Amino acid sequence: MLQTPTERRAPGDLLRRTLLAGGALLLLAGCGGGDDDTADRPAPATELTVELDAEGTGDVVTATLTCDPAGGDVADPRAACDQLAAVGVAGFAPVGSDVVCTQQFGGPQTATVTGTLDGEDVDATFSRTDGCEISRWDALSAVLQPAG
Repeated sequence: MLQTPTERRAPGDLLRRTLLAGGALLLLAGCGGGDDDTADRPAPATELTVELDAEGTGDVVTATLTCDPAGGDVADPRAACDQLAAVGVAGFAPVGSDVVCTQQFGGPQTATVTGTLDGEDVDATFSRTDGCEISRWDALSAVLQPAG
């Protein structure tokens, strides 16, 4: 088919149009779906609920903690997550029945922690009734400290 002078294209015209179309597609692909879209983010691997009776009276305060990112309403979520990283799931294990503990009273406080730590279920109680329990409490003191 013969082209008239007005229908003739410059030699690089097809390449130029292809590059412009490709650039437009890339520009459109970059639009939308920003970082604030939380639907695609996985749930934190650490998500805990802490129930604390600070006076031993039955008056319980409930706090939450997540890690990666650190958040929740414990006093210092970052410090709490650091403690969890240090002790791991082993920090939630009860004191063995064959362990000898010093007989000292550290206070009437009690706490229950439930949820997941690094994707593993935890359900533990804490007190300050003897030396072993005080040590367990101290290892997770930031976790067991609600804000306020």
